[in-house]
Amino acid sequence: MAFRRAVALTAAACGLAGGSVLFSAVAVGKQPPQLVSKAGGDAPEPGPPPPSPPGLLLLPSPAASCPAAPGWLERSSNGCGYWDHNWDRREPVALINLKKKNEETGEQELSSRLDHYRTKATRHIFLIRHSQYNLDGQGDKDRTLTQLGREQAELTGKRLASLGLKFDKIVHSSMTRASETTNIISKHLPGVKKMSTDLLCEGSPIEPNPPISHWKPEAVQYYEDGARIEAAFRNYIHRADVRQEEDSYEIFVCHANVIRYIVCRALQFPPEGWLRMSLNNGSITHLVIRPSGRVALRTLGDTGFMPPEKITRT
Repeated sequence: MAFRRAVALTAAACGLAGGSVLFSAVAVGKQPPQLVSKAGGDAPEPGPPPPSPPGLLLLPSPAASCPAAPGWLERSSNGCGYWDHNWDRREPVALINLKKKNEETGEQELSSRLDHYRTKATRHIFLIRHSQYNLDGQGDKDRTLTQLGREQAELTGKRLASLGLKFDKIVHSSMTRASETTNIISKHLPGVKKMSTDLLCEGSPIEPNPPISHWKPEAVQYYEDGARIEAAFRNYIHRADVRQEEDSYEIFVCHANVIRYIVCRALQFPPEGWLRMSLNNGSITHLVIRPSGRVALRTLGDTGFMPPEKITRT
């Protein structure tokens, strides 16, 4: 009588789609390999493993094919698939000196000291991609918004205003297309302070995986841009300060590469996967950072508030 076999597949992936995957197959309802005794009373050894089921492809272990990270990019010591609670170096337990003890009891006054470092507020981060701009410009100053781009910025500003939130600030890239987008959006958010930074300028954050053939920056560009964009992430994306009492709502107007990299880093996804996402001009990406340090992605590249004929991705 023929046995029916069920094959259980376990996939352990190093990254997102496109990463290396390890498949293991276990035959159910079949006798395990026989143990073969060696002469002289040695412990029995397993015989040769059974052949893999037909049609099952065994790929290399992910550990052997994970790309090496740049020196400025920290990897979680917990390994793939685990959340690093101290990702922003603001986890309360990591901020106190555990060696300090109560002089009378000799015990660590952990709970009372932790309260001093616990964050109370939630940060809402709105990442806005600049509107459509003139691709024919020779330099940054010439790459101004197109007429459609200005209309997109108006729609984005109206959308943000319609949310009824008390925005605390607008931080924008110093590049022309981001500055012009910010100026139009800010008309719909009167009283919200603006500030410019070079950290959020467009660039090549890290070599993408899988690579693409039509876009291959020089290695030096990743070296220069990557550290700067990582610095932007560390500077702006973290849980609230312990002195912050109320939830905050902050807008960052920048670029597609920067936003995609920040999303990967904030969610602790492999940052090499940033190019697997696509963002429309004037789109809104909403990240939430809880006091516990947990991060949630509310929206990614939302342009549902724009008419279809106004949507572009240049």
